[in-house]
Amino acid sequence: MLHHRVALITGGGTGIGRAIGIKLAKNGARVAIASRDPAHLETASTEFKTLGLDVLTIQMDVSKKQDVQRGVAKIIDEWQTIHILVNNAGLSGLSLMDDPDDSKWHDILDTNLSGMYQVTKEALKHIRDNSGGRVINISSVLGKFGVPGYTAYCTTKHGIIGFTRALALEVVDRSITVNAVCPGWVDTAMATKGINESAASLGITAEQFKAQAVAAVPIKRFLEADEIAELVSYLASDLAQGITGQAINICGGQTMV
Repeated sequence: MLHHRVALITGGGTGIGRAIGIKLAKNGARVAIASRDPAHLETASTEFKTLGLDVLTIQMDVSKKQDVQRGVAKIIDEWQTIHILVNNAGLSGLSLMDDPDDSKWHDILDTNLSGMYQVTKEALKHIRDNSGGRVINISSVLGKFGVPGYTAYCTTKHGIIGFTRALALEVVDRSITVNAVCPGWVDTAMATKGINESAASLGITAEQFKAQAVAAVPIKRFLEADEIAELVSYLASDLAQGITGQAINICGGQTMV
């Protein structure tokens, strides 16, 4: 389905990003995964090899322009082009307005918004017109509604949707589609960290917080990373060439907007 397509997945060393990379590779794409953590890249590379899949690993901090340029150049040296970009790299965490330290705010915006911008801008130079180009941005249901204490994260996830809608119109004449995927709770290490952090801020146990979170999802469970990967794989395929500028929920009914 994706034979001879070249895909770059940022934040591809763990969780949703790794699941997306594996799915695209299984569907025939040549996959590059980027992460700023070499340990994550090593673990992911081992998993790809165990599955009999090839992968190109790139150490990249998306908030650093030189890292982005070097990373994209490595892909072009290897495969000469890019067809699919999945902007998955992201930071979460509490960013309370009464926190005297602004570093969390800047870190989250630098990665989730400015990082996405920098990677997309560089990748678009190498996505050829009329080649079935795809830009798929991983937003969140927190791009559709707010959560107290997560102002920075919600700001970026709303921003990703705005970026998606505007860019879709900017590149439509190049036959490049641009869409956002908005997951709800997904069973990943990032989710576990969020559960622990939120539970601590509320003075309850992580188990209690997770039970409350599951109860708020109509299907009464967290999603699996593979489910997000299936949707991304569809959006990356020729079957989805008529879909652009959309922010698609995959959240177990958590939001209807």
